[in-house]
Amino acid sequence: MNLVDLIVFVCSIANPSACREQHLLFESSGTLNSCMMQAQPYLAQWIGEHPDLKIVRFQCAWPESEGKGI
Repeated sequence: MNLVDLIVFVCSIANPSACREQHLLFESSGTLNSCMMQAQPYLAQWIGEHPDLKIVRFQCAWPESEGKGI
């Protein structure tokens, strides 16, 4: 298992122009492409805990490659 940085771009439901990047680390097996499928339950749990936000897009990255943008 490898740690993967799940980079999620979220916007406020009340103010759609108020957006930010959120970083979530989780354990994933395989490639970054497989991370995209494995991330679904983490995203569902996270958005359930943050009902005032909506996910606009997300991507997986190895933690050391942070800062390259979405």
